[in-house]
Amino acid sequence: MVLRSVDSSHKKFWADSLKEYKNIYRKGRFLLYLAHIGTGPIQFYLGSPRYLEMMITEPELLKEMYAFVAKFSIEVYEYYVKNGLDFFDGVFLGNDMGYRNGLLFSPAMYKEFIYPGDKMICDYFHDLGMPLILHSDGDIRKLIPLLIEAGFDCLQPLEVKASMDVIELKKQYGDKLSFMGGIDIRLMNDNDFHKIEGEIKNKFEVAKKGGGYIYHSDHSVPDNVSFFQFKRVMELVDKYGRY
Repeated sequence: MVLRSVDSSHKKFWADSLKEYKNIYRKGRFLLYLAHIGTGPIQFYLGSPRYLEMMITEPELLKEMYAFVAKFSIEVYEYYVKNGLDFFDGVFLGNDMGYRNGLLFSPAMYKEFIYPGDKMICDYFHDLGMPLILHSDGDIRKLIPLLIEAGFDCLQPLEVKASMDVIELKKQYGDKLSFMGGIDIRLMNDNDFHKIEGEIKNKFEVAKKGGGYIYHSDHSVPDNVSFFQFKRVMELVDKYGRY
């Protein structure tokens, strides 16, 4: 769930939203504080070529920008809490750091530029007893040891076409990380429904062992997946996904 930021001129909107979220929370939903950190906000304002170039040409300025984004994500959370939205269960953070064939930058550059802010955020929310889910598209396998070191508890969405295989990841890191996703969206609209059933059954069988797995598609569900097909997928999730 995402709560839009409001200022003093939108008190009624805030009050109505707060009431709505309290009702959702009372129903037992797991409520997550969502923020975009790291590369996302900086990429939005500068564009990919510019911020990647700055890692070489203006490293100190870029470090300041990453630190600001991390601090801002914490300050927004504190604003919510101060104004009554103080019942989050966990944190969902978005930071795309890979593409289909690998990372957008080296692990060393992640450690230098982004890791300090990630560590700050993880430490802050862990002190509040809140787990953190990190969303990153693409192949980020080389970053996983550093992400564990920073303090992230769960990775999402595990993009299949980018070689993020939940079975292999579970075997390698299942004692240190939880996983959310990894179910190939390309199989959801295949005429042979046994393909998506095999995908779900086989991956769940491994990913569920010992706990620490949450179902999710490996990317946004495309519009060529019909409601009927999506409904069948959710029936399979219910069939094979129960602990």
